[in-house]
Amino acid sequence: MDFTFTEEQQAAVEAAKAVFSGVAPDGVPSPALSAGAVAEDFDRALWGKLAEADLLSLVLDPEYGGAGLGPIALCLVLREASRVLARVPLLETSAVAMTVQRYGDAELSGEILPAVGRGELVLTVGANGRTGHDPAELAVTARREDDGWVLDGVQTGVPWAQTADRVAVPAHTGAGHPVIALVPRSAQGADQPGITLAEQFSTNGERFAEVRLESVRLADRDVIDADGAWESLRDLLTTGTCALALGLGEGVLTMTSAYTSKREQFGFPVATFQSVAVQAADRYIDLRAMEVTLWQAAWRISTGASGALPAAGDIAVAKIWASEGVRRVVQTAQHLHGGFGADTDYPLHRYHAWAKQLELSLGPAAAHEEALGDLLAAHPLG
Repeated sequence: MDFTFTEEQQAAVEAAKAVFSGVAPDGVPSPALSAGAVAEDFDRALWGKLAEADLLSLVLDPEYGGAGLGPIALCLVLREASRVLARVPLLETSAVAMTVQRYGDAELSGEILPAVGRGELVLTVGANGRTGHDPAELAVTARREDDGWVLDGVQTGVPWAQTADRVAVPAHTGAGHPVIALVPRSAQGADQPGITLAEQFSTNGERFAEVRLESVRLADRDVIDADGAWESLRDLLTTGTCALALGLGEGVLTMTSAYTSKREQFGFPVATFQSVAVQAADRYIDLRAMEVTLWQAAWRISTGASGALPAAGDIAVAKIWASEGVRRVVQTAQHLHGGFGADTDYPLHRYHAWAKQLELSLGPAAAHEEALGDLLAAHPLG
């Protein structure tokens, strides 16, 4: 494979850098300084700038006003977003939009996707969609009734559900593959019948919700029941989360390098001390491993290329490195900053909270190692 980025992908990175250059990581109060959510809504002003830069339509086909790029371009932009802790539902909206575009009803795609690209429609999905594998673990049921569907159950950990326009809810039907229901959060300014939201807060202070569905009725076009749709959405969310972990880790290591180069002990910058240099080098190796495994996973889901293992194997490896790597990078940064790293006037503690949220979203590395082992047993190499 060739990991050289195309001109279009590189142009997306430059556009993202320009948009995110004005974002300050400490622009929103820290969860360490507040009880509950740190913001009632995501950064709408930044969302508008992303739309103006055509970054919300990046992954959409030209017929919907997009650039027709794929998961690799999305991951490149997400990497830039997480360097500055950009508080926008870019991953969720883009992943759901790509799934609708590939598997959804043509009428639904025509209604939703152009509005997504213009920044007028926000999509979200439960955070546990990044780690779930067994359809039996899905907590929402869907059954056909007349010419539509009826949903019952509870979806937890849905970011920004209170302000998103549609929530993508994975549901099991009792037989066969899972479906994805595109549930409108409200109708004509009122709460959608049968939907109840309960406030939840993430580790990094994002506003989450528990979405309770009681006999919620949807038209047939609002439910994607194509085989493989749920798995595709889950893979996009997982790979995108690995990209967020990489960008955050790179931002933290840059911050640590700048600090240790200026901080002096015994008349010398602490960056010149062997113990400090070795720890920083170890974390640099972590980031390069996170990077190469991310692009391998993104390339596999972008191209559908076959290999000795299914794409799930590459995604599992990327999750192992992202989950462990982002934790190690931030812990080392806290250690090398000393007491200064715990100062709430300094942004490092915010990165620590975001890193922990990403680690929790990805799930423990041990679970992914076990999944990888199962794949190797089912598809022996050599």
